[in-house]
Amino acid sequence: MTNSQKIILDLCGGTGSWSKPYRDANYDVRIVTLPSQDVKTYQPPEYVYGVLAAPPCTMFSFARTNAKRKRNLEEGMETVKACLHIIWSCQYRINRDTQKYPPLKFWALENPKAMLAWFLGKPTFEFHPYEFGDGYKKRTALWGWFSVPKKSPTPMTKEMVALCKTNSRPLPKFDALKSKEIHGKYYGIYDRSTRRAITPAGFAEAFFKANP
Repeated sequence: MTNSQKIILDLCGGTGSWSKPYRDANYDVRIVTLPSQDVKTYQPPEYVYGVLAAPPCTMFSFARTNAKRKRNLEEGMETVKACLHIIWSCQYRINRDTQKYPPLKFWALENPKAMLAWFLGKPTFEFHPYEFGDGYKKRTALWGWFSVPKKSPTPMTKEMVALCKTNSRPLPKFDALKSKEIHGKYYGIYDRSTRRAITPAGFAEAFFKANP
């Protein structure tokens, strides 16, 4: 099977940053995201190779402290369940009763480490962007069936660790950074919450290398 024949579904993909390495390698990437497509009504094609899912974290995030709307976990889970339904639909498609390997080569669902773990349990993998070369912290969790990407963390001295704990440079938390310092090319195009959700490029590349 050539790369162009391998279908990758990027659910709630937004800018397509997570699936970009697959797209650059000529995989058949299909970004399922609002407003053009809704995961709640999407029907996956046959022979899907891999699935990436990044449902909105709005209702699950611990950073939700000044929201105008009351937190509604059931509402938040609607999109999560829609993503899982698509994944499960692909996994149901076994060729024979004795099949020992899953139909999907991999699948992964991403969210900041917060309340979603109450529903999905312990994540398969956790990381900060700086562990893949992007200079900030944002604890992110992945659930799924995939090969774990290799971390290449930014070297940190004791002084750097102390700075991180105070949200200062060189490795501050995302929320301590100015608007243009992360994903600057999207500044003025997407709002801050959307930019905050963009998958860091270093992690996306490492995930691709681990799950070609």
